[in-house]
Amino acid sequence: MNRWKSLLLAVAVAVPLSALPMATVPAASAASSPQPSATPSPAPPGPIENNETQPVYSRADALIETVFVELAGTDSDADGRPDRVAVDIIRPKETATGLKVPVVMEASPYYAGGNDVDNHVVDLDGSDPAGMEYRRNKFRELQDEMFGQDDNPAARAASAPFRGYYDNYFVPRGYAVALVENVGSGRATGCPTTGLPNETAGPKAAIDWLNGRARGFDAAGNEVRAGWSTGNVGMIGVSYNGTLPNAVAATGVQGLKTIVPIAAISSWYDYYRANGGVVAPGGYQGEDADVLARYVLTREDGQEVCGALMDAIERDQDRVTGDYSRFWHERNYLPDVRKVRASVFLVHGLNDWNVKTKQAVQWWDALAERGVPRKIWLHQGAHFNPFNFARRNAEWLRQLHRWFDFHLYGLRNGILDEPQADVEYAPNQWAQHATWPLPGTRDVRLRMSAGSGGQNGTLGFDRGRGHAVESFTDQSARTAEQLAENTAAADPNRLAYLSAPLTRDVRLSGTPEVAVRAAFSGGRSPYLTALLVDYGTDARAYGQVVYGPDPVCYGQGVPGDTGCARLAEHVTTTAPYKIITRGWLDVRNRHSDSRTELLREGRFYDFAFDLQPNDYVIKAGHRIGVVLISTDRDFTLRLPAGTRVEVKPGDSSVTLPLVGGRRALG
Repeated sequence: MNRWKSLLLAVAVAVPLSALPMATVPAASAASSPQPSATPSPAPPGPIENNETQPVYSRADALIETVFVELAGTDSDADGRPDRVAVDIIRPKETATGLKVPVVMEASPYYAGGNDVDNHVVDLDGSDPAGMEYRRNKFRELQDEMFGQDDNPAARAASAPFRGYYDNYFVPRGYAVALVENVGSGRATGCPTTGLPNETAGPKAAIDWLNGRARGFDAAGNEVRAGWSTGNVGMIGVSYNGTLPNAVAATGVQGLKTIVPIAAISSWYDYYRANGGVVAPGGYQGEDADVLARYVLTREDGQEVCGALMDAIERDQDRVTGDYSRFWHERNYLPDVRKVRASVFLVHGLNDWNVKTKQAVQWWDALAERGVPRKIWLHQGAHFNPFNFARRNAEWLRQLHRWFDFHLYGLRNGILDEPQADVEYAPNQWAQHATWPLPGTRDVRLRMSAGSGGQNGTLGFDRGRGHAVESFTDQSARTAEQLAENTAAADPNRLAYLSAPLTRDVRLSGTPEVAVRAAFSGGRSPYLTALLVDYGTDARAYGQVVYGPDPVCYGQGVPGDTGCARLAEHVTTTAPYKIITRGWLDVRNRHSDSRTELLREGRFYDFAFDLQPNDYVIKAGHRIGVVLISTDRDFTLRLPAGTRVEVKPGDSSVTLPLVGGRRALG
């Protein structure tokens, strides 16, 4: 497995976080709380044209070295010695004779490949007790979607570790590229923990070493210093490799000037859980924190050294209640956003159901509250790297290049004066905006009303009359798409509420929310799932891509490392509807995602929860739909069918963030 592998990665009482058990490891000390700063660095020594660094250094002659950096204060494998991470570095040969350069850094637990690990069984209804249906290796499956296709395995192996375009593009422009092999993987020591501070300590220590604050050694044990480094670092990566930049930035480490988190996680709870319920990454039922940790535990003696810690992760993650606990709190980077010094260039796919859009938006919103310099790209792809976009890769490179030039080299190139948000609101339809959610976005509340004569209910501004009660029976055999598809008549396994046909295009920009008054009885499923649906025939993107035959090359290539990639186009599908977004609630967590409270059968309660954020245009003539189900086969645990859910639509509603507010609906 190569360097582009990344995460493609589910009666109780309230308990104080401090009293909850967890798998703990020593962590490196955090920096004091800084204030965000966009102050640029000293100008580069090389030639500059159009306020950009130029490709004047040779990739073919570049120096390559491996340094083993010590994580002072972190001993996650409890062997009495500080953990170490391996850092592969490529830099212009001129750095050997006095040139000082900044660093583009990617940290990953995937450079050494991964282990075969079974996912947890989710078919609690007994339909598939072996769990074989979904015990797949998603890391191999999604490689092409995330990082493009490579038809030459021999060349791929020979060119390791610098296979991507970072070295081909940035080394000639006067940057070093550093790849950090994270704790517990490959040549590193320590143990992986799926998000604990010991993992963050790896790339943080590498940044400290680049600034003279940590110790590094060569393979022979000789201490090595980074005298060629300016100390300025920009981190970038996709998925897990993009999550580590978020985590490191949340330590406030000095020298980390900017991060580019692509399809990245900001809270591991929201990756494997949602509103108190066990909810899987899209399409990968049964994966959890322990599965991922065991997958990336690739150091030679990993199972022997880290096995007990893996077992503790499996125990403490709690796949029974799904509650937020201390285990998850220590894997949440949002509380430490106050420490972020680095600017942030955030990228996420609006059709990414692996790392869902909430991960990006809650991080974006928290950064905004702190005034952190930032940009955002939202695209119609799924778990995807924007440099693979056939129609947008040139603009991606232009902005990324200027972003790094400004923050790492101090070039006054106006990148922060450009629009803050680039949004692909439909396949290949891009627009720039001053910020996101779009200016002029306002929350609009639409109320649900009961249907009559076997018909679906309605959505509108008026509250439904009377005290009607509608019901459905949960099942786990049909997918959400199948339950949402047919709106011609009522369905015993769901409730649907549709608006009148729209008189104009309506744009959603932000996080929808639903409020439902409902009662549960006669079954075991604790889930309430809401689907927001666009009803109307159209050609839409669902996240799939197809790769073109001809590669595009970035920068200077060398034998075995051309820096070339085949570019992708969206695959569009014409269909009578699309699920725009969805959300889930464990109804036992109606007051808090950290507290399970039993419900009385047949008693009505008020439930309110968020759906995944999105930016989406619903066209004139289409209808807005809200579909209520219980089990979401592709995401939630699958419990025995039969739970009866009664809903009072007159006391239920959906709130949509619409550009133009209520006036947008005419």
